[in-house]
Amino acid sequence: MPIRVLLADDQTLVRAAFAMLVSSARDMDVVGQAGTGREAVELARTARADLVVMDIRMPDLDGIEATRRIAADEDLADVRVLVLTTYDIDEHIVEALRAGASGFLVKDTRPAELLDAIRTVAAGESLLSPGPTARLIARVLRLPDAPPPGVPAPAALGVLSERERQVLALVARGLNNAEAAQALGLSPLTTKTHVSRIMGKLGARDRAQLVIAAYESGLVTPSRS
Repeated sequence: MPIRVLLADDQTLVRAAFAMLVSSARDMDVVGQAGTGREAVELARTARADLVVMDIRMPDLDGIEATRRIAADEDLADVRVLVLTTYDIDEHIVEALRAGASGFLVKDTRPAELLDAIRTVAAGESLLSPGPTARLIARVLRLPDAPPPGVPAPAALGVLSERERQVLALVARGLNNAEAAQALGLSPLTTKTHVSRIMGKLGARDRAQLVIAAYESGLVTPSRS
């Protein structure tokens, strides 16, 4: 079945360009276009979208709040959100990831990269645009509600075993399952099982939220990455 994509952007020309691009892919269908965050939430329900390509800055309801509502709706539990932003240092990127977005890309990314990002996120993986990831993490640690580096892990991470904490640290540093498995001397299947259990214990939707949790807890810091 093709990936059912909903496009949410307040600029008509941008939506039209994205629609042409997505429609050109044989494994994707555009099932709706929204000009506001509120429309995006409504269409995510009615159009049965698999993934929403969400602009952060929109009228009526911004992309962050729209993402939060989609993530909080049990009927939309399988809907993923890929956030697009004009700048790779957008101050709202972290908020979007906390709200439930599975990743982000800058709008000037190459067409093929956008299509690959849609496939990645729709498959249940997370995606952080490679260029600004280090700056993103640094920004997380500078936020008022984020603990400084070196503080003890919050109670939430106390439910993890030592091995699970090791796996989480490697995930936060950007390693995939195969790479983490090699680093720890485990099989990829065992590592995948650990990641699934970590997500369940922490209530994370995907790996993007695991990255945020690891850095916010002080388990991993940019200086050690």
